[in-house]
Order: sequence, then C-alpha cells, then structure tokens
Amino acid sequence: MKAWAAVLLALGLAAPAAAHRGHASLAVVEIDARSGAVAVTHRMAAHDVEPALVDIAPAAQPSLDDPAAVKALVAYVGRTFRIAGVPLTATGQRLAGDTVILTFAGKLKGKPTALTINGTMFGETHPDHTTQVNVRRAGVTRTLHFGPGDSARTVDLPR
Repeated sequence: MKAWAAVLLALGLAAPAAAHRGHASLAVVEIDARSGAVAVTHRMAAHDVEPALVDIAPAAQPSLDDPAAVKALVAYVGRTFRIAGVPLTATGQRLAGDTVILTFAGKLKGKPTALTINGTMFGETHPDHTTQVNVRRAGVTRTLHFGPGDSARTVDLPR
C-alpha cells in the first residue's frame, strides 16, 4: 500500500511539469499612422527561450544570464521576425519575471495599405511553437498566427 501511495505522490508532483505543453510568443507591431514609425514588442516566456538558446547561441551558456546568449537571441529575433520593406533595429531588452521583452523599431515608406510579415520563430527547438502577431494602426488591430515552417503572410492595414 505504501508503494502505491509513493507512486501516486510522484505522479502528482509531475503533473505541474506536464501542464505546460504549448510554446508561444506574442509580437505587437504598433504603427504611428501619421509618421509611419513602427514599434515592435516581442513577449516570450523565459522557460521557452532558454532551451532555444542551445540552438540559437551554441557557443554561449543556454541562460538569459549570459550576455552572449541574450545578444544572440536579439540577433535571432531580428533575423527571423521580418516586416517586408521595413528594416528593424533592436532598441532594447528586458526580463520581467519569466517574461522576456525585446523591442525593435523601424519606419514605413509611404502609407502602405498592407504589410507582409514573417513571424515564424523557435521552430528549431519547439515544433509546436506559435507566434501571435497583433498589428495596430489608427486604433484598429489585426491579428496573424504563425507556426514553424509557415511562410510570410500579408495583413491589410486600416487607413
């Protein structure tokens, strides 16, 4: 009877670890309708990012405590998350508890009516990773979803 109690206890302790089955990040693209300034904020869970650092920064420690790993992460996100025709420059990073926040900025040319975005990230490590991309301009938000291997998508912009 004691053996069964120990097994049940062990299974109960493993349940919280099994509860986290999905891997996801959020990117918010804010466009100033007048100036064309673009601000991109990426929010991701540190417990999803750190395992990905093994693939992203193999020469660094797979930890957000390692500046080389964070630098490689910023470069990776800058390479993989793209808005066609809008060069993005990294403007900052912050750790807030288990949340990693990376910010980028750019500028639209003219007043486009649509944007093409590639939002696929972290598929090398997490084959189930999804990225939700919210694009905001003139008080209206449009949403795209990306999974590993997805191609770029176009979103219509409000005027």
